[in-house]
Amino acid sequence: MSAVEEPRTLLGVVAVVGYPNVGKSTLVNRLTGSRKTVVDEQPGVTRDRNEVVCEWGRAAFVLVDTGGVDSADDSPMQAQVAAQARQAVQEADLVLLVVDARAGAAAGDMELADILRKSRRPVLLVANKVDDAGHETAALELHALGLGDPWPVSALHGRGTGDLLDAVVERLRDAGASYQEADSDELRVAVLGRPNVGKSSLVNAILGRPRVIVTDIPGTTRDAIDTVFERSGTRFRLIDTAGLRRKRKHRQGVEFYSELRALQAAERADVALVLVDSSQGVVEGDLAVADEARKAGCATLVVLSKWDITETTVEEAAERLAGKLRQRPAIVTTSALTGRNVDRLLDAVQTLFEAYTSRVGTGRLNRAMAEIGALREPPRSGRRRLNLLYATQYRTRPPRFRIVVSDRKLVTRDYAYFVENQLRARLGLEGCPVIIDFRSRS
Repeated sequence: MSAVEEPRTLLGVVAVVGYPNVGKSTLVNRLTGSRKTVVDEQPGVTRDRNEVVCEWGRAAFVLVDTGGVDSADDSPMQAQVAAQARQAVQEADLVLLVVDARAGAAAGDMELADILRKSRRPVLLVANKVDDAGHETAALELHALGLGDPWPVSALHGRGTGDLLDAVVERLRDAGASYQEADSDELRVAVLGRPNVGKSSLVNAILGRPRVIVTDIPGTTRDAIDTVFERSGTRFRLIDTAGLRRKRKHRQGVEFYSELRALQAAERADVALVLVDSSQGVVEGDLAVADEARKAGCATLVVLSKWDITETTVEEAAERLAGKLRQRPAIVTTSALTGRNVDRLLDAVQTLFEAYTSRVGTGRLNRAMAEIGALREPPRSGRRRLNLLYATQYRTRPPRFRIVVSDRKLVTRDYAYFVENQLRARLGLEGCPVIIDFRSRS
C-alpha cells in the first residue's frame, strides 16, 4: 500500500456553467487533461455537478462541471439540473460562463449572464469553439452579454486554454480563495447497481439533501459523482454511479462511457454498496454488479433498497445470494424514501472497512491454517500430498496472504477456493475479497 499523501490546500472552486451543448464538459476535460466527464454530441449529457481537480503549473483548483441550463425547458429533469447549477455557482469562488461563439449570444445566454451578474460572483466569459483566428470576430460579439472581454478558446483543440488557465489562477489568487483537498485516508464508498434501483435516492438520503438528480427515468446519472462528508470522526467519500447493465458488449456513446466511469469508481473505492431493488427481488443483473465489485478488489455490502414497498424477505434474498457471491457479503435493508436504516447502513460500512483494512497476527493466522488443514484432506498426486506449511499477511485494502506450501503445483482450484472461504469465515472477513498467493517452499 502506498504512503498516505498529505491533503493539499487548493486555490479555490471554479464553476463551469452555460447553455446545453456549448462544450462545458469538453472544456473541463481539456483543462484538467482528463476524461473524467462524459462527453457526447447530444445536448444535456451532463446533469449532476461533477468536481475535478485541475492543475496548472504549481497551482491547483477544483473545476465543477454542471448541466446545461435551458430556461425554455420546463421539464422536471431540467428544473433539477438548473438547481444543481445554481448551487455550484453559490459555492464557487469564480464562475466560467461558456458560450458557443459560432452560434452567438442566444436568449438563454443573456438570461444566464443576468443571473450571474445578480449573484455577485466573479465571472470569466469563455467563448468556446473558436477553432482558428477566423472565428475570433464572432467571439468579440459576445461583449453584448455585459461580462467583460470574452476569452476565445477551442476546448476541442486546446486553442487559448493556457491563457484561460493563467487568468483563472490569477483571479483565484487575487481573491485569496482556498479549498482543502480531500484526505487520501478517507473511506471511499461506491454506490453500484442496475439502472433505476435507487442509487441516487440513497445518496441523497445519506447526505440529507438533494446532492444528485433523481427521476423515474433509468440512466439519469451519467458521471460518477463524488461527495465528501464526515460522520463520527470518519471522513467518507460517497460516489454515485451510472447504472450497470448485464450485457455491455455492444454499448456505445454516452451509455458506454457512463458505465466505464462506474467501473472506475469501483476500482478506487474501499467499499461497494451493491443496491438491489427489493421490490423486484435479486436478479441476474444484481449478481453481475456484485461480481464487478469483486473484480475491482473492493469490499461488498448488499443493500436491499425500496424496502418500504417490497414483499421480499431478507431470508429469500440471502438464499438467492448464497453460493453465488464469493465474498459472502452481509445484507442491509433500506428505504431512501423513509430514511429507514440509513444510520445502520453507515455503521455496517465502517465495520466492513475495518475488516478490509485489518491485519491478522501471524499466530492467529497459522492457528486458522492448522484448523483448515485438519478440516479437509489436501490434494494428492500419487504419493505426494500438499502440505500447508505457514502463512503471513503482507497487505491490506484488500487483505492479501502468502501461504507457503510443499508444492504449489498440487494446489487445485477447488482447494484454493476452500481455503479462501475458510479464511474469510474464520478471520471475520465476510464481504471482503481475500487474495491468496500460494508459494512453494523452495
